[in-house]
Amino acid sequence: MRRLLALCSLLAAVPALAQGVGYTDTPKLPGQPWRVHDKDRPNPPVVDPGPAPKTIAPPPSDAVVLFDGTNLDAWQHASGQSAKWELVGDQAMQVRPGTGDIQTRESFGDVQLHLEFATPAEVESSSQGRGNSGVFFFGRYEIQILDSYDNKTYADGQAAALYGQWPPLVNASRKPGEWQTYDIIFEAPRFDENGKLERPAYVTMFHNGVLVHNHRAMLGATRHRDVATYAPHGPTGPIKLQDHGNPMRFRNIWVRPLDLDGPAGDDELDHEDND
Repeated sequence: MRRLLALCSLLAAVPALAQGVGYTDTPKLPGQPWRVHDKDRPNPPVVDPGPAPKTIAPPPSDAVVLFDGTNLDAWQHASGQSAKWELVGDQAMQVRPGTGDIQTRESFGDVQLHLEFATPAEVESSSQGRGNSGVFFFGRYEIQILDSYDNKTYADGQAAALYGQWPPLVNASRKPGEWQTYDIIFEAPRFDENGKLERPAYVTMFHNGVLVHNHRAMLGATRHRDVATYAPHGPTGPIKLQDHGNPMRFRNIWVRPLDLDGPAGDDELDHEDND
């Protein structure tokens, strides 16, 4: 028994291993020893976040409600057409595969975003073909949405990853079909008057209440099998949800615009610089 307990303790202390899914011919990520979607990159450890909430929590009083289960009025396709996704039960909307991504009609800069999603309860396919979507800030900076419950894929492409850049600190995914939450603080990048990057985008994020990114700098706009790069853009942009061909469900989506360049935000930045 003692030997068995000792073996269990040893196994628990072993760092997470790569799942062997990914690429070996992609470019190296700047400042990291890994390639984009590196098949040898260790996967984050699995954490049980606890059961899904039984009720939908109301948004804060100052939130902009993007979806409350009643209509898709806040969303459109890039063409300007009204969103063609469908309303389903449980106050949710569902991707109608093939209709395309949808994005907010309103534009946002620095924000706190809350959204809830559920991957299909019936598991089909694997890796990136299983319960795949994404939420994009400014329509270009992606946080991956994926069924990462016992699903092998590359580390920087699993649920809550800054896609193609940084895996989450842990894998806090629930089972397929269960409701999950993302709570994200997104700080938009800053460019000078000549379009030069002054400050990258930053992400702080909780997946099912578990911290998965702590003020993590993004490398640039999301790209597949290539290194992310920045291109100058305005101070606001749409929030986009991806149609990746899977019937994903979403509910209870709201956003709080943040004034991080105001007096309180400047004080916080000064505090960080003096640490």
